[in-house]
Amino acid sequence: MTDQLAPRGQTRDSTTRLPSWRWEAARTTLWLVPTLLVLAAVVLFAGTFAFDHNAYVNHVELPAWLRTGSADAGRQVLIAIAAAVITVVGVVFSITILALTLASQQFGPRMMRYFVRDVGSQVTLGVFVATFVYAVLALGSITSGGPNGGFVPHLSITVAEALLLVDLGVLIYFIHHIAKMIQLPEVIASIARDLAQAIDAEFPTPATAPAAPVEDAGRPMEWLLEALDRSGEEVTASSSGYLQHVGYAQLVEIAAHNDAVIRLNHRPGHFVVEGRPLATVWPRTAAPQIAAALERGHVLGPHRTLLQDPVFAIDQLVEIAIRALSPAVNDTFTALTCIDWLSAGLSELSRRSLVEGIYRDRDQRVRLISSDPSYERMVNRAFDKIRQAAAGMPAVIIRLLDALNAVTSSTSGHGQRAVLRRQGEMILAVAESSVREPKDLHDIHLRHQRLLSSIAAMDEEQATAGS
Repeated sequence: MTDQLAPRGQTRDSTTRLPSWRWEAARTTLWLVPTLLVLAAVVLFAGTFAFDHNAYVNHVELPAWLRTGSADAGRQVLIAIAAAVITVVGVVFSITILALTLASQQFGPRMMRYFVRDVGSQVTLGVFVATFVYAVLALGSITSGGPNGGFVPHLSITVAEALLLVDLGVLIYFIHHIAKMIQLPEVIASIARDLAQAIDAEFPTPATAPAAPVEDAGRPMEWLLEALDRSGEEVTASSSGYLQHVGYAQLVEIAAHNDAVIRLNHRPGHFVVEGRPLATVWPRTAAPQIAAALERGHVLGPHRTLLQDPVFAIDQLVEIAIRALSPAVNDTFTALTCIDWLSAGLSELSRRSLVEGIYRDRDQRVRLISSDPSYERMVNRAFDKIRQAAAGMPAVIIRLLDALNAVTSSTSGHGQRAVLRRQGEMILAVAESSVREPKDLHDIHLRHQRLLSSIAAMDEEQATAGS
């Protein structure tokens, strides 16, 4: 099925850089945004304290709405604000995590990671913690006695009261946000958006696809592959874990520096076992330098990420669907929603060029060969497990066939449609062996025939255009 991949000449530019894995790691923490907001609160307090101190030293008369009473009154206000804010943070987030834990039992443990990545949750936590820090700093600045009497930071106390009003608004937003976020349609739609972004990053649109470079002078691709198989040196993995990120550009640079070629055995999302082959390097003399580069260019972790791994988003949608189809949950409509979004993602994928993982240096010499996901693999990952779990469920089987029909309209080659036809045949086989109601089976046959008609029409149209 050669039309699933771009021609040999159309390869990826080695300078293509996907979003940094460090940025992705920063997004999945609950400390970065709160830390930045706490620092902002410290800077804000420094400004308001400077104003209050200047007014105190120079005996500046403040407006009536800024005067907050004596030092004891100011202390009571700030203590109340700090205590209320930190109590709300503890109670609200404890209840929220409990609700998310219960919700994750229905659609997978990755819900907790989805919550951690949510910007609204990070900002909410940061605003509350920043208000607490600001109130404590203002509380510590209050003094009694002194040449001008007790120092009361009137502006700082007023700002703390204003921040408390902001916290009330953020609290209402957060309750609404969480109540909306844990709804299954929202979770599914969010994963589908992640899938669309991963497809955009991994597979450029035809308009932005890299131009075909010149052939590698004196070293055809077949010759390079043979050299790697015959005299290449295997580099083994130094640790185990899921491959989260590959520094393609860095590997190309080190390979060019050593006049070498690297063939990767794994792509992001694969599980790497310590001591097993990670890559093959030719010539053998460059293996020690390449091994060090692979150590720096590969990021391993305990879980998969969406960075460079669009299949992971497909797997997440499939996981929710098969959980919904399990006898313990029996939520057919959630499964149908997942199938709808999978069809949308695969339709977008069908319009893209799944370029081969061949990276070249500035002189257009092949330096890196990676294994990219094929169209067939991604379609099978989207439909196989759902098809297997949908035995005896006419509604799900019909929706699967409708989804295949929808994806067919976006395909660009006969090979892609052959993959969809094969998947349709397997779905029909499951229906014929598990659906007992003749009328349901008749509807399924009609949907399958509609799929075959769409495939035949597009094949004929492509043949006519080609002739």
